[in-house]
Amino acid sequence: MKAVYIMWLRQLKRYWRSRGRMIGFLGQPILFLIALGFGFGPIYKAAGGGDYIQFIAPGIIAMTALFSGMFSGMEVVWDKQFGFLKETLVAPVSRVSIMVGKTLGGATVATIQGIIVFIVCLIIGFRPMNLIYLPMAFVFLFLIAFLFTALATAVASKLEDMQAFPVIMNFIIMPLFFLSGALFPLNNFPRPIYIVSKFNPLSYGVNGLRMTLTEVIKFGAVFDFLILLILSGLIVAIGSYLFSNVEV
Repeated sequence: MKAVYIMWLRQLKRYWRSRGRMIGFLGQPILFLIALGFGFGPIYKAAGGGDYIQFIAPGIIAMTALFSGMFSGMEVVWDKQFGFLKETLVAPVSRVSIMVGKTLGGATVATIQGIIVFIVCLIIGFRPMNLIYLPMAFVFLFLIAFLFTALATAVASKLEDMQAFPVIMNFIIMPLFFLSGALFPLNNFPRPIYIVSKFNPLSYGVNGLRMTLTEVIKFGAVFDFLILLILSGLIVAIGSYLFSNVEV
């Protein structure tokens, strides 16, 4: 546990030193929130969907955790390229602890960024329906961040080319994001796409956030929570195995 805490603290310090990059990651979700929220708001309302800001805000918060968590894996590829990871791996601690610590660090940063976007949502008009569920919403936010940070770390552990990482991440991220129901309901889509969305782990994160923030229940909050928890444990186990086989 001490090794995990040290790696977590190192990751936080590392991200804190690159505050400009942290701020830069917030640009895209805020742009999506404002441009789509106000741009498509009247159309969504005219179609009988209600307030689009209320619908889209949980999806954009989840998007922040997804993007930040996935691209945090680039740190691993960067460290491998410049030899920093070798110094960490030769330390007298288990590689599983290193992997878990890095994942926790990246997930913590992604969660903080998600909370910042949540505050921006409040400023532009989003209102949680029941403040009692707010702590649970932040739990869902952390689970989303942890799951996809662990996935990115696992993928990065097998890559050597830093330029290949963002290409692979974009190939994974975009289908996950657009088939999660973050920007629009998937109910009216063709049934094959709707079925595919049920195998999308981000769908359960978006649904969990939407339920806890707006009380719109689709799959059920407990079911969403269990799916994210099980998948997080599975990805961490796979990632730990892959990370333990990284050559020094």
